[in-house]
Amino acid sequence: MAATGTGPLAGVRVVELAGIGPGPFAAMLLADLGADVVRVDRPGGAGLAIDPAYDLTNRNKRSVLIDLKADGAPERVLDLAERADVLIEGYRPGVAERLGIGPEPCLARNPKLVYGRMTGWGQEGPLAQRAGHDISYIAVTGALSMIGKGDEPPTVPANLLGDYAGGALYLVVGVLAALHHARGEGGSGQVVDAAITDGTAHLATMIHGMMAAGGWQDRRGANLLDGGCPFYGTYETADGQYMAVGALEQRFYDEFTALLGIEDTAPARKDFARWDELRAAVARRFKEKTRAEWTAVFEGADACVAPVLSLREAPAHPHLAARSTFTVHGGITQPAPAPRFSATPGTVRRPPAQPGADTDEIARDWGVPSIRTTGSDQATGSGQANDSDHATDSDGSDDDNRGTG
Repeated sequence: MAATGTGPLAGVRVVELAGIGPGPFAAMLLADLGADVVRVDRPGGAGLAIDPAYDLTNRNKRSVLIDLKADGAPERVLDLAERADVLIEGYRPGVAERLGIGPEPCLARNPKLVYGRMTGWGQEGPLAQRAGHDISYIAVTGALSMIGKGDEPPTVPANLLGDYAGGALYLVVGVLAALHHARGEGGSGQVVDAAITDGTAHLATMIHGMMAAGGWQDRRGANLLDGGCPFYGTYETADGQYMAVGALEQRFYDEFTALLGIEDTAPARKDFARWDELRAAVARRFKEKTRAEWTAVFEGADACVAPVLSLREAPAHPHLAARSTFTVHGGITQPAPAPRFSATPGTVRRPPAQPGADTDEIARDWGVPSIRTTGSDQATGSGQANDSDHATDSDGSDDDNRGTG
């Protein structure tokens, strides 16, 4: 069964050179929106020891197994690139070129190809060849310095901010923009250089503007949106759970304090000198009821208060359940495709691709007989980590530049 769906990208062909982190997530997003994504897996797995059956970033894709160091491997990848609209790779700068599958030979075969490159540091610069992970990239951009309490070390925000927001999503935006250009009159293919450092820095554009205007202090826990404000933060409840408060505007704040029961006793919200006193009053009140009780108190109110749910709890939230924000496919509860389209909705059509399982099917559908399984290529791969993913081996061909956080 071909992987192309009914989403807005139906008919778009994508080649993904297997990696970890933002590259696979970007390719998953394209696949969720209907693109036919062929993942070129390598024997031994792409980096992390995750059971391929549970690697949801490979859903809606198909896989072909190619040892990129083997004789004839570059030609087989080029055969795929010739028939694709987009190619995505996440190696250190220069590795794809050394393998013979860099932008030059790919675009020579297919001048309309969009060649997307996902790295942490970018294709050039003093750190371009250095290994890194999400935490490294968000650290140097200033983003990490904003997260956490002012008197504590910066808080690590999982790998969502760098890998996925600053990396994968910017790669997808760049790829789709370049694809639009390539398909326009007189358009051509090109290389999209998506660096996590660039994207993460770009995410903080508003903050830089506020800082230039004197409305943001360059230290964490001291500003309106970073936990410094007593009516924009999280508070512990009687049962050790938490409620999130975002009552920034006056009318929302008034409703918040009224429902909390402190409207007549709380210090004035604009009296910055008494913010610690206000925070303590809010904290004391939240400790008097459980999370469920406070959720009921604020139900239906415009106080901008919500319970802090765990990953396992979130799918059952009434709003998310009503919108089918999460879906179950193959027995796994997972986020449904986003965003939503009225005429061409994205869907979860296939479980995570098993390395090499679709090789012959892809050879037929794409008209690429050169990739048909022969000899050792019939192996499906173990999915085990390759310890050269973040440290250059003899020829660098397995080198993955960014890491996953």
